[in-house]
Amino acid sequence: MNLENLIPIPELCSHYELEMSFFVNLSEMGLLQITTFETTAYIDLDSIYKIEKIIHLHQDLEVNIEGIDVIFNLLQKMDSLQKEVIALKNRLRLYES
Repeated sequence: MNLENLIPIPELCSHYELEMSFFVNLSEMGLLQITTFETTAYIDLDSIYKIEKIIHLHQDLEVNIEGIDVIFNLLQKMDSLQKEVIALKNRLRLYES
């Protein structure tokens, strides 16, 4: 297994001063995918931006994991609706021309 694009979760726990259970709970909620190799759990390097947003919500704004799940679902729906609005505007321009 190629570990180049993976970050060990124990390092994240140490860096952000979090418990391993925090990352396990995120994984259980479907907010984070954990890869286990031998006895160490890892996350994908591409997920670091999302993790930092989650940690900010949790630590700075004191949002629990269930609240974070709701926030991310709403953000995903907003993004989807914004894409739909753009597509509809483009279609409308075709008819207006």
